[in-house]
Amino acid sequence: MTFSDFQDLVNLSRQKIYQETYAQNRETIRIKKEKTIVKNLAHILDAALRISNLKGFQAMSMRDLSRETGMSTGSLYAYFSSKEELAEILQSTGRAITLRLLRELSDEESTPKAKLRAAIRTHVYLSEVMRPWFYFSYMEARNLSKEERKKAISSELDTEKVFSDIIDLGQEQGVFARRDSRLAAGFIKAMMQDWYLKRWKYARREISVDRFADFVIEAVEAICLKQNEVDTNTEGSRA
Repeated sequence: MTFSDFQDLVNLSRQKIYQETYAQNRETIRIKKEKTIVKNLAHILDAALRISNLKGFQAMSMRDLSRETGMSTGSLYAYFSSKEELAEILQSTGRAITLRLLRELSDEESTPKAKLRAAIRTHVYLSEVMRPWFYFSYMEARNLSKEERKKAISSELDTEKVFSDIIDLGQEQGVFARRDSRLAAGFIKAMMQDWYLKRWKYARREISVDRFADFVIEAVEAICLKQNEVDTNTEGSRA
């Protein structure tokens, strides 16, 4: 699966993301027309991410957001009651989409090796499609409320568990070498973070998202696969 295939397969359009945001916050948004809500949420959340990634979420004022969106502060407060609630909406939406797609696309595969590859590609490709959110989520974690920090930590552990569960399954089936699956999952997560936190570095080196995903898969399989499986993979890639 290439990045292009991923986009076609998942159809992760901005509209779909904001429709899910609305669905998750239906009770607190004081606007009735869904079409209007989705359109304005797109403006608000995109603007909040742009401002936050430039100057930080805590430094962003409602006046900044009003100016960037072209909406009055009163109109903005129809979608969230405070900056803290806006941060929670941004965080919860991205977490839900990431975890759902990781599980769905890896579950479609039948073997541990295919599941692991699908999970890695899904995470890398998602971090490309939703890079402003991933960057925001990482950089603003320390400024979250105590409750939201707990959710962020739990979400990261849930994400890592997708990878560690697949690795455990591979070990049970004798495909993967016996290693600490949680350490391996943490290693995978760290490599993912390097992609969206230091995107400039890879852009300068002209590394595409597909090439990066391929490299991460090679590195992880070198750790997880038994030696005979690694040799088979290497021979296959040279053929």
